[in-house]
Amino acid sequence: MVNPATEELITTVPATSAAGVDAAVRRAAAAQARWAALAPGDRARLLRRFATTVDAHREELAQLEVAEAGHPVGNARWEAGNVRDLLDYAAGGVERLTGQQIPVSGGVNLTFREPLGTVAVIAPWNFPMPVAAWGTAPALAAGNAVLLKPAETTPLTALRLAGLALAAGLPEGLFQVLPGSGAGTGRALVDHPGVAKVVFTGSTATGREVMARCAAQIKAVTLELGGKSPNIVFADADIERAAAAAPGSFLDNTGQDCCARSRILVQRQVYDRFLELLEPAVHAFTCGDPTDPGTAMGPLVSAAQRTRVRGYVPEDAPAAIRGTAPKGKGYWYPATVLEREPADRVAVEEVFGPVAVVLPFTDEADAVRLANATPYGLSGSIWTRDTGRALRLAQSVAAGNLSVNSHASVRYWTPFGGYKHSGLGRELGPGALAAFTETKNVFLDTQDPEHPQEQP
Repeated sequence: MVNPATEELITTVPATSAAGVDAAVRRAAAAQARWAALAPGDRARLLRRFATTVDAHREELAQLEVAEAGHPVGNARWEAGNVRDLLDYAAGGVERLTGQQIPVSGGVNLTFREPLGTVAVIAPWNFPMPVAAWGTAPALAAGNAVLLKPAETTPLTALRLAGLALAAGLPEGLFQVLPGSGAGTGRALVDHPGVAKVVFTGSTATGREVMARCAAQIKAVTLELGGKSPNIVFADADIERAAAAAPGSFLDNTGQDCCARSRILVQRQVYDRFLELLEPAVHAFTCGDPTDPGTAMGPLVSAAQRTRVRGYVPEDAPAAIRGTAPKGKGYWYPATVLEREPADRVAVEEVFGPVAVVLPFTDEADAVRLANATPYGLSGSIWTRDTGRALRLAQSVAAGNLSVNSHASVRYWTPFGGYKHSGLGRELGPGALAAFTETKNVFLDTQDPEHPQEQP
């Protein structure tokens, strides 16, 4: 593991072999049977204890995230707190994961929600802690075992969370972390017949492969994939506020966010004024040492990721706005705002770096056309004072998560997921636990054998 801000080696972590995956699945199956047999209140109590243990180690987890992912320390502290909150929220659903009684003739019909068994969660490197918890917390709460494969570059927080789970009293084997490559460990996990469901967050190309491999076994999947989200600014919006908020929407986490509003669509009447206001806001988004609480943006996660971003935008390419970044060691790339044509590669494909493209539009129909002119459909923002327009756009833009006069995309108590190539299924929110269960329908015949009712 390499610190992306200093390029110094942190540690090495051995990869899990195919045999190791098989052994982990067997341990998980045994632990899951015991876990599912616990009273719901006891499972909830242990998950709350896990949350409390995470809370007591928030600073340690945050510092690990800073070291391995280069996140600014303020962001990393929030992420550790988010893991705690997800565990608490999921624990609250354990005793509320109920079935139904459905009226039928001649008897009683009941439904039960039963755990799937063992769930594989394949987490990304851009938000290693919170996204790992998105799948892990509700899967555990629903009575499953979890095998978490972190990204190759960011396994340290995942390994520490597994240790904290054991310290909190979760059964051994119930929550295991399996470091390794996607081609090796990840593929073995996806292909294993003892894994009932795969939750994958990552690129659309890899998600397509995961889905195909799961299809061979008729295995359930949840996919949270790429994005190229629009930030739509109408002339009647609070332009000063919209411009001030825009940098955070595509520079947070150095743009390594599938919800990044990396296509800024601005109505022509206010296009020039918006760019004038955007420039100082971009420069104020401080890029530097991630251990400094005043830093807003750290380095890219790896040399490979910086090479990818440079492939879209060389650092000397013409730009409408270009911020600053440290020189020397570290995988730095400055905030960059481009004026390009809608069909240009950088305006269509996911860069996954601190880069946004500004595009003008004429009216509502043009804004919707541009917003939907992408294979992705994850997030987006609409800036307007007209409530009717906001609702019309919200119903017309093909995306799973939209915000009006805001860039908020993710809350652990509301659903999250994408349209089109941005994914399949929903995570978080009230339905999170149910996504890790099978629904069983049971009919009990209550008819008197001597006086049966006529069946339709």
